[in-house]
Amino acid sequence: MTSAALERALSDLGGPVLRPLPDQVARLLRDLVAPPRLAAHLRAVHDVAYQLLDWIAREYPSLAIDREAVLFGAATHDIGKTIHTGELSGPGSAHEQAGYRLLLDHGVTEPMARFARTHADWTRPDIAAEDLLVSLADKIWKAKRVTDLEQLVVDHLALAAGQQPWQAFMDLDTVLTRLAEDADHRLAFQAGYPITT
Repeated sequence: MTSAALERALSDLGGPVLRPLPDQVARLLRDLVAPPRLAAHLRAVHDVAYQLLDWIAREYPSLAIDREAVLFGAATHDIGKTIHTGELSGPGSAHEQAGYRLLLDHGVTEPMARFARTHADWTRPDIAAEDLLVSLADKIWKAKRVTDLEQLVVDHLALAAGQQPWQAFMDLDTVLTRLAEDADHRLAFQAGYPITT
């Protein structure tokens, strides 16, 4: 049975309004009786990923992105924290592999489950643009800027558009600055939910 706090975290509009998680993800969080704060966090990151993807579709349409994968990845990247709940309020990376296994065990395909283990490791040579965007959304939701991660995204944007990296950097910097402006609201939304069910 899901808690009232979890249901609120999944359905409260927030301010600014946060998009709901994909139905499949919301069902899984209910089945796992996920901590409400985790659901709130996943909604915040998912919403930022949604806005990033809309911007890319408008400004960099030549960058081929699996939109559904990025949104699913953003919505599930920390799902391993249903097992490693101490990592909701403190450091740790045990949730990454645990989340990957959890998603696979619940019938999620490997290409969709991978974000649970790749969202904090963007330096691997096999990381795709989709992985980078999930990682970026997981940083910028709270206005955290990570230079090397952003540079990797810039490289993808510039290559796809056939433009100089400095132009892609300026474009990305502008959208990230705008997204960061709502970070306090997203942080307050997340903090409004308990860590325990």
